[in-house]
Amino acid sequence: MTPDQQTAIEAAVLRRLLKHLDERKDVQNIDLMNLAGFCRNCLAKWTVSAAEEQGAEMDYDAAREKIYGMPYSEWKEKYQQEATAEQLAAFNAGQENKS
Repeated sequence: MTPDQQTAIEAAVLRRLLKHLDERKDVQNIDLMNLAGFCRNCLAKWTVSAAEEQGAEMDYDAAREKIYGMPYSEWKEKYQQEATAEQLAAFNAGQENKS
């Protein structure tokens, strides 16, 4: 496999992940954090970091729009639900385990 093929495959995988997350708007960021330790906002932060590593400029809002497929404020208004007590407890327990 050439480096260009590897890059193309990785890009295709990211596009598929974003499509999957777009199709699963019912899965909240806190669910992703509790199960996988990352969420859509993490992906946006990683995008900004990767852009910086490549010498490109991308701000966090632009990265979140790329990840969410719309401005974050719009996604939040349409799809974000209030976290349940159970979700928050699981999140907090996970944060304590990191210490």
